[in-house]
Amino acid sequence: MDSSELRIGDAEREQTMAALREHFAQGRLTHEELDERLDRSLAAKTAGDLAQVTADLPGHQPAYREQAAPYETPGSPYGAGDWRAAMHAHRQQMRAVHDTHREMHRAAWQARREMRWRGPMRGPMQGPMRRGHGPHPLVPVLFVLMVLGLIFGGFGVFKALLVVWLGALLFSLVRRRFHHRG
Repeated sequence: MDSSELRIGDAEREQTMAALREHFAQGRLTHEELDERLDRSLAAKTAGDLAQVTADLPGHQPAYREQAAPYETPGSPYGAGDWRAAMHAHRQQMRAVHDTHREMHRAAWQARREMRWRGPMRGPMQGPMRRGHGPHPLVPVLFVLMVLGLIFGGFGVFKALLVVWLGALLFSLVRRRFHHRG
């Protein structure tokens, strides 16, 4: 059987189409000729059909590999360097995906941390509000005692508690201001 009558596969068609695209890039074919020849390449069933598609182009040889003899091991159409380059590109792509994922995770963690730090109802312009940064718990208690002292104990108890309450409030504000700066 003649080698031009052998049936071809997708790999041979793809090689011929790649050669046609290269001839188009070098200006040997017009866009219409390229489309027509690509269609003929896709419709080709035998090696002779593919040879006719590239017959009038320089370097006339089939753009596909001839079949190896039965005793020869067929070589890969891709060299080992191509495989290594593909694996290197794949590793780089996977690293980029991993780095992107890590950055997204880090940003989400930071957003959760800031949300916990500010509290869900506080806006970004209101500043931080963490546990232990409000008024001292003793300040409201002193205020209640001051009001009760005014009602039941007279004006002297009220004055003493007012001084203590103002001192605690002042201390709490100073502590919050210095802690917020640091």
